[in-house]
Amino acid sequence: MAIDKKLLSILVCPACKGQLEYHREDNELICRADRLAYPIRDDIPVMLQDEARHVAVDEL
Repeated sequence: MAIDKKLLSILVCPACKGQLEYHREDNELICRADRLAYPIRDDIPVMLQDEARHVAVDEL
């Protein structure tokens, strides 16, 4: 299931308050500035830095 566009427009990175990009194939929200990927579980974005994974430069 795709994330709601209205929800995506109001969510920001908890670390830097920057914009997030939705990556459907990985089911994650990506912050390019901090290179963090926040998972989406059961259609709910998990916006905790402890749950985010670091994204390699080549993944961006």
